[in-house]
Amino acid sequence: MTAIASPVAAGNAWGRALRVVVIVVAAIVIYAIVLWRALVFTNELSAGNSLLGSLGAALTRTDDAAMTFLGQSTQQTVNALSIGAIYALIALGYTMVYGIIELINFAHGDIFMLGAFLSVVFIGGITGQTGSVTNVIPLFLLLLGALLFTMPIIGLLNVSIERLVYRPLRNAPRVAPLITAVGVSFILQNVALTLAGSGDRGAPQIFPLAWQIPFGGASVSVLSIFIFVLSVGLMLALQLFVSRSRMGRAMRATAQDREASALMGVDLNQTISLTFLIGGMLAAAAGVVWGLRFGFVRFDLGFNSGLKAFTAAVLGGIGNITGAALGGFVIGFLENFASALGFSRWSEFLVFMILTLVLIFRPTGILGQRSGDRA
Repeated sequence: MTAIASPVAAGNAWGRALRVVVIVVAAIVIYAIVLWRALVFTNELSAGNSLLGSLGAALTRTDDAAMTFLGQSTQQTVNALSIGAIYALIALGYTMVYGIIELINFAHGDIFMLGAFLSVVFIGGITGQTGSVTNVIPLFLLLLGALLFTMPIIGLLNVSIERLVYRPLRNAPRVAPLITAVGVSFILQNVALTLAGSGDRGAPQIFPLAWQIPFGGASVSVLSIFIFVLSVGLMLALQLFVSRSRMGRAMRATAQDREASALMGVDLNQTISLTFLIGGMLAAAAGVVWGLRFGFVRFDLGFNSGLKAFTAAVLGGIGNITGAALGGFVIGFLENFASALGFSRWSEFLVFMILTLVLIFRPTGILGQRSGDRA
């Protein structure tokens, strides 16, 4: 089993955090530059220029026409960060559950879907808000209320599924809980289909569209910044909880060796339930921001998004929290790159091709560790 986190020495924590920030910022800048030049290349190619001529223009052009694509690149980079943040939040639930009990919880995507529906119920139904909120304080309270309403309910639903469905099968052959997870996924989908119907359901757009910040030749929406900041904040809070708290240490110990942890006094049932609670709450938060970002929810939302988030968890290293977050952003950037260049139909092909290549040359994922190398 892969450990879901590794403890970090206090003296090296700040240095390591600074290095991570520098690497992340550098990667984002490199992506924006590569996308900018790729946009210039595709524009030259579509204008009828030769392949070599288009490539040369992509590497050398800096005129006003080429600079207009820089704004597009900046905008697309922000979009990639926001969608990647959503995938990362969902992927954390997959990787935590696998790290603890080695179960691929295929119902987790539908937990996310129910969180998206529940946020629409709160914002559009309970509060009656259907349009944008231009006052900062009411908007903040509405968002906070949506998170506080949705996250505990979905978290407790996830705990209930674990208690009633997965726990009786904990010692069964591994295929039994796997098939059960697929069954739970279909049950949740059909519940949503029965209650909400098969079409798209609009999610209230409470963020004013006029809230834009000029940056790098683009207009960056405040909503995208909010999604990114909220997601990263939740990921950091999870990492601190797992690394520093007593229950977090119990989760790490259970991920390392369940039997030994039980002998040392760790309450396995409590620890596993806590894992499902946290995973469900993170999925609910992803559901809230999904509705704000895309403006719709539907009963099969959890299938596609959940599949991509699971792919992100595997890509980053299943069972590794940091790897799941990294994988989510990688998936978001890959999808965005293909879509920005006009190949949106090929975005999923690109994602799974990269995943296949990574697993061929590094089967444990980007940050995964072999079971014999666990920290």
